[in-house]
Amino acid sequence: MAERVFLHVGQPKTGTTYLQTILWSHRDRIAEADGVCVPGDTRVDHLWTSLAVREDPRLHKRSERAPGAIDRVLAASAAWPGTVVVSHEFFGAARADQAAALVERFAPAEVHVVVTAREPASLMAAAWQESLKFRQTTPLRDFAAGPEDDTSKVWSLRSLDLAGVLDRWAPAVPAGQVHVLPLPHQRGEPDELWHRFAGLVGIDGPAYDTAVARANPSMPLVETELLRRLTPRLTTFRDPLARHRWVRSHLAETLLAGRPGDRVGLYDDQLAACRARGEAAVEAVRRHGVQVHGDVDHLRVPAALPAQHTPEDVSEADLAAVTVRTLATMVADLRRLREGGLPPT
Repeated sequence: MAERVFLHVGQPKTGTTYLQTILWSHRDRIAEADGVCVPGDTRVDHLWTSLAVREDPRLHKRSERAPGAIDRVLAASAAWPGTVVVSHEFFGAARADQAAALVERFAPAEVHVVVTAREPASLMAAAWQESLKFRQTTPLRDFAAGPEDDTSKVWSLRSLDLAGVLDRWAPAVPAGQVHVLPLPHQRGEPDELWHRFAGLVGIDGPAYDTAVARANPSMPLVETELLRRLTPRLTTFRDPLARHRWVRSHLAETLLAGRPGDRVGLYDDQLAACRARGEAAVEAVRRHGVQVHGDVDHLRVPAALPAQHTPEDVSEADLAAVTVRTLATMVADLRRLREGGLPPT
């Protein structure tokens, strides 16, 4: 049985995909050189395990292998003599009893809960944008508008409210075994998050190539609103993998992301609620005796913020211009695809 298990439970949009990509890309070497196991057959096993833990009724619809993922993860952990890392950002939405049940299934290993975190205003804007890539169509005004009891609703305060995540997960492990890694307000060294995370779980961070984790630039405001309006009409993608490739990876992250333009901002009432959640997060860290690896003040919304641009600021002319530009790019891509020259995404 593993001696230690690090459960990385979120939050979404806090560098989780970046960390997971590095872990899975170097999994064999990390196990051999550092004695750290990333259990499961494939990366999606950790997502499926989070669905099982949260008792999501849609688990069996994912794949015939999905229901068995949690057993594969637990079996590999039981067979490993050192440290185990399990990582998915949707674990954080679990109820307290579900969190405790998962920790118990790793017994007698010493279980640590790890939360990568971010100040609530930028987190909320980024999470709304990300949710649109997963077939969500909720307008920004109504996004994460209040508490959510349904653990399957991961694009909600179940995942985005750090105080709530800590209140549910911290009691599942002994004091001192909950760790929060706050993202800095200003982008720092490119690999800073990896080095902090790796050092915590016992991996020699600098020994691994982080270039395998590609950047995930955000979409400007107008492009984001285009995706939200387009999503309900993308009804032909019944295969989740095809949708992931063409809608999320190609359309959103390749065509629409990284363009110049205003960033997604928040409404005044949302910003006030985020400031309150930031203060509540700092208080929860103190109350639960959480170990903070970084600056706890980075869990608060900065006092000074740039101008906030919301979908109400998007004109139909702006939207038409972005649509025409996107269509022109897609026609060129279609030609290259038919000629065999479009690279995979």
